[in-house]
Amino acid sequence: MESRNVTTPFGRRTMSLGQFARQLDVMAANDTSSDKYDKWKLFRTVCEARSFVGIGDRSLAVLNALLSFYPEDDMALADRDTADGTGLIVFPSNESLSARSHGMAPATLRRHLAALVERGLIIRRDSPNGKRFRRKAVHGQEAVAYGFDLSPLVARAEEFENMAKHVRAEKAALKAFREELTIVRRDVSKLIEMALIEAIPGPWVALQEQLAEILRGLPRNSDAGELGKALRLCETLRERVHKLLETHLNSEEISANDAHNERHYHNSNTNPHIDLEPASERQQEENLEDEPRNPNKPQKTYPLGMVLQACPDISIYGPSNRVSSWRDLKVAADVAGTMLGISPSALEDAKTSLGPDHASIVVACMLQRFDRISSPGGYLRALTDKALDGKFSVGPMLMALLRQDIGQKQNVG
Repeated sequence: MESRNVTTPFGRRTMSLGQFARQLDVMAANDTSSDKYDKWKLFRTVCEARSFVGIGDRSLAVLNALLSFYPEDDMALADRDTADGTGLIVFPSNESLSARSHGMAPATLRRHLAALVERGLIIRRDSPNGKRFRRKAVHGQEAVAYGFDLSPLVARAEEFENMAKHVRAEKAALKAFREELTIVRRDVSKLIEMALIEAIPGPWVALQEQLAEILRGLPRNSDAGELGKALRLCETLRERVHKLLETHLNSEEISANDAHNERHYHNSNTNPHIDLEPASERQQEENLEDEPRNPNKPQKTYPLGMVLQACPDISIYGPSNRVSSWRDLKVAADVAGTMLGISPSALEDAKTSLGPDHASIVVACMLQRFDRISSPGGYLRALTDKALDGKFSVGPMLMALLRQDIGQKQNVG
């Protein structure tokens, strides 16, 4: 029969107040309950709740080995009092326990057994000489077993299940935070990218850097609190981007309405007999409006800071090894073009087709990707021909390098 008294460890092992309290809790547990627990399901629950229990993976491996010595699959507190005296006690030797713990060294095995006892997962029931064995009932003596008592697992089954539920809830919250952060980060990145490609006025490069800074400050194994903080910062950033874009749209709409009203005012003729505008001048104005625009003429500008962020290598070719203005960029592009082996005629054709500023940006991008371009002169002429056909623009090339730069900074962070 199992001892219903608090038991102390053999030898020099000490008894802690926590172990004393846990033994009292197990003794007070209702052993008449018919509730049975599958030992392996109970073990998996403890594994889920290990962060709350405060136990490591190797200690759990030892617990798994101990459970394998219990002959039945189901465990119940009512099983503590059995006729053969074993109850919920297992009594394997250290050699047998080590063999089922994947060959764990004896010193390591003792350390993890002590951890299981300290965390209240098992109770030591040591014999007078410290050996583990079962003694059958003889000569009027009760049957008794000495070894490791597994009854704390059953007594605390509901507690472990509540811990596991809390862990599952935390994992679900962590997953939700990660998904929401991914969406918000994507929204901010793509909206800023759109604003840069569309050349919308605004501090887009600074906002892009701010987003990268938030993500760099996020630990690799972030908890829900850290992810929540980063999510709130990104949401604030997204709101700011939204407002800037909405303000731009509203201002464009107002400008368009004013222009429409002005044309309507000039073109309205309330008196059919009075012509306020000579027919010849009106016809000239209509002809100018109907004249097709040159599709190859650059219509968009990009912030110099964005160009330098995407193409930092161009700076060393500027005056005094730096680029602080568009004039410096053009000078640096001419020098870099010569270094790349691009002929002056190819550079001039690019400037004519793309415009001086955009041609300088293209050369800066080519310099940044110098290791991937086998013939820079031929490559530039191919881009120039595409631009003449309206099939090439600087924006995508620039944004690809900018995304690569931001991705590298995030990986470093």
